Amino acid sequence: MAATSMKIILSVDSVRYPLTGIGRYTYELASALQMRSDLSLLMLSGDRLVATLTSDRSDPQSAQDMPRSLSQAIYRRLRRSRTAVETAKALKDALAKHSLRKHKGAIFHGTNFYLGDYNGPSVATFHDISVFTFAHYHPPERVSFMQRQMKITMDRADMLITVSNSARKEIACYFGYPLEKIRAIPLGCSDAFRPRATSETRSVLERYGLEHGRYVLFTGTVEPRKNIEGLLDAYSALPEQLRTNYPLVIAGFQGWKSERLHARIAAAANAGWARYLGYARGEDLPLLYAGAHLFIFPSHYEGFGLPVLESMASGVPVVCSSSSSLPEVVGDAALTCKPEDTDGLRELIRRGLDDTQWRLGARARGLKRAAEFSWHRCAEQTVEV
Repeated sequence: MAATSMKIILSVDSVRYPLTGIGRYTYELASALQMRSDLSLLMLSGDRLVATLTSDRSDPQSAQDMPRSLSQAIYRRLRRSRTAVETAKALKDALAKHSLRKHKGAIFHGTNFYLGDYNGPSVATFHDISVFTFAHYHPPERVSFMQRQMKITMDRADMLITVSNSARKEIACYFGYPLEKIRAIPLGCSDAFRPRATSETRSVLERYGLEHGRYVLFTGTVEPRKNIEGLLDAYSALPEQLRTNYPLVIAGFQGWKSERLHARIAAAANAGWARYLGYARGEDLPLLYAGAHLFIFPSHYEGFGLPVLESMASGVPVVCSSSSSLPEVVGDAALTCKPEDTDGLRELIRRGLDDTQWRLGARARGLKRAAEFSWHRCAEQTVEV
């Protein structure tokens, strides 16, 4: 008699285009799991079960034409109201529970912190617990909502997955949660992130008014947690010629409490040493990475830090903070300092720009380090859990 394959139901609500961190994780994990013949995979989108994901679309406009469930549509219209959000979530959970009833015995995986009321084995991914440990870096309404939902999830989950050993230890220590019930599974990196010749990047970089090897890159949402304030302080203290020869390019969504940051970026742009690109399309991002002279990521806190992995895979030297998970991602490939050490960051940036010998070594070490991470391995370890 043939062995029964494992049945998994994966929550894919975070797969909203254009993809950002958790959406990317969920999309890549689902894509890798769909390739396996030893399991049966269904995906829960809102309150509907689907067999396949919509293809990866990078154009922000494409998000508008994605089919959505009733509860998702209500949430999108009323998400500014706490009462409406709670009502929509309760509706979604009730409808999802009804959809899941016919799939008893399946393992349910909530990929984005949350688990609904499911009568079966369940696993949740906690990417970080910054709404508890760094609550001041989030809007109060987000903190309140996520803290409640994450506590409910911890009570419901049979196992937790997180994306770094740093986050695993933090969860266990902060909540007194059993360490043996938490697994750290690193993220992966798409093959699109790789070293590229100038001829490969030219058409995209010209569209942004950039030149291969003549700019420094930061990617991420413009918000306080990313320490862009410290980055601007450090960069503004570099010699003027260095700043103008290698302008700082910032790519990412406008985030929470970003008005002052954007004013500073605009002033730096007027002075000729910074550029703000807004959100870069998914197909452009690997080329923006590959064309950079240096990548800087001085974040105060990261559950994983996917941009530093993508930079290393692109053959670009990295300067980043030594906080949270970042040291275990970069290994010995990057220059690191504490996020609040602005003077130290300035000196590391200067070395990252000028020290040719270090740059050559960092490129080789970064490519070797990045090769240790893959979405295939992430999926394999998730199946083991």
